[in-house]
Amino acid sequence: MARWVTFDCYGTLVDWNAGLAGALGSDELLQRYHELEPQIQAEDPSRSYREVMREAARRLGVDADPAETLPRWPVFPEVPAALEEARSRGWRLGILSNTDRGLLDASMDAIGVPFDLSIVASEISSYKPAERHWRAFEQATGALPDAHVAQSLFHDIATANALGIPNVWINRLGEDAGETRPTAERPDLNGLADVLDEL
Repeated sequence: MARWVTFDCYGTLVDWNAGLAGALGSDELLQRYHELEPQIQAEDPSRSYREVMREAARRLGVDADPAETLPRWPVFPEVPAALEEARSRGWRLGILSNTDRGLLDASMDAIGVPFDLSIVASEISSYKPAERHWRAFEQATGALPDAHVAQSLFHDIATANALGIPNVWINRLGEDAGETRPTAERPDLNGLADVLDEL
């Protein structure tokens, strides 16, 4: 029986903060963007992620389209080898992303490791932390994933907990999990396959 692990992409596999700060022009605008984005997504879940990014930039007074730079955002250096190791141990890889198909496909090409399934917000008219990404995965495969790996407590780990999915929090920013309580925690994806096998 296949073992499935799903991932968030941006912040977990691709360096979201570096890419977006570069597109917006400053770390201050990046912090304000983080506050705006969930509000814009909640206002209209059918809005494409490219449109969400454009609207956030507009509200921040930035005359640029951050989505244009997204395909060039850097992949964290340990990610390809960690994903390959998980695949070699029989894990099937999926991505659940709050983005659009074209943007995610470009990032998956940059990662360079094949994924068996990917679900994007623009195709299901829903943004995490809502459960619909996981329910779409369940519909496609017949079950919820065996594990979920993500950097965002808000968008991913809390929902995985609510659904009873074992999870690995990639705490790249040295944050405090508070009451969220991930199943496991790593500073990056190094050693991920061992953690998944233990779950």
